[in-house]
Amino acid sequence: MEANQLDLFADIALPKSACKPESLCMDAEALVRWKTKIAAHQQRTKENQLVQGTLFDVAKAHIDPDKIDPFNLCIHPMSFYRLPVDSPGAACIYFVLDSAVELILYIGETCRSNKRWQGTHDCKRYLDNYQSLHYQHGLSSAINMAFWWDAPVQTKPRQQLELSLIQKWQPPFNKENWQRWSQPFR
Repeated sequence: MEANQLDLFADIALPKSACKPESLCMDAEALVRWKTKIAAHQQRTKENQLVQGTLFDVAKAHIDPDKIDPFNLCIHPMSFYRLPVDSPGAACIYFVLDSAVELILYIGETCRSNKRWQGTHDCKRYLDNYQSLHYQHGLSSAINMAFWWDAPVQTKPRQQLELSLIQKWQPPFNKENWQRWSQPFR
């Protein structure tokens, strides 16, 4: 093959993929506005949770999502899943938080808390993009995990509880809320 053959295509500019931008294009002001809207919703939810009572003391067939306050749970670093463990873990509901602004970014459930975040998890990519954009704009973020350990062991009730919490708190990285908050970090 001749060296000049590759020169045939030297002047052609190949289009960049629309799917994978080289950098995230949200400016600092837009990022702060986006976070502020979500945090305001979650703060209202938290305040309503504290004052909301019940007219009748009705026994619930499932765990009441209003009794779970993700902001009052013990937080752990995102690297928790890299620590050596002697068991696969337990059933739980977990919350991915930006503790710098009291923001719930993601809610999930698992029956194997020590294994769930090993390997591939889409939320890891969203978090990497989220943190990169904060770094790019000189904004602070503090990504942590919080676990609620009283989750049902049975899958279906645990998933129902997870969905109730997602609907209540509306974290932006859960697909159920992408339409409301958009998907800037996907």
